[in-house]
Amino acid sequence: MDKDSKKKEDKPKKSDFKAFLKKRAPIYLGIIAIFVIFVFPELTKNDLQGSFPDNLTDEQKQIVKILMSYNGPNEKGLTIMNAITDQIAAEYPNEKIYDNKKTKVDLVVSNADESTKNIYKIILTFESYKGKIEFVWNVNSDTKEIEAKNSSAKHVIDIVNYYD
Repeated sequence: MDKDSKKKEDKPKKSDFKAFLKKRAPIYLGIIAIFVIFVFPELTKNDLQGSFPDNLTDEQKQIVKILMSYNGPNEKGLTIMNAITDQIAAEYPNEKIYDNKKTKVDLVVSNADESTKNIYKIILTFESYKGKIEFVWNVNSDTKEIEAKNSSAKHVIDIVNYYD
């Protein structure tokens, strides 16, 4: 009888938690792998708007919002943000251009003229390994009127205005 009790005492007790994990470890590893492969890249996905600087004031953010949400006189649904994103995607097909180290997006919002407080100049510069595209607009914060100041910006405005 003493031998039986010593054998029971010599064996360490199995933890229920360890047994639980041991049985289900492949399932948990599979779930983590699926998350890392499919979900995590989508959560960290960069885009044009995510590349804008964070140091803009609330007033500047409002002006940028007015510009980027402009969808033409007919309000068909294509915004300036969508048009620029589509133009960049056409230039760099099948590439994650915003993840490239050489890609830089710069956004500058300033007063267009010191005498008028409601007209702002917005310069959006997209620079990559293929070259540089600069868009320059004037935005009236009161009337929400947008005026293109260079050919790239004019092209984007035309795409938005004549979108069907």
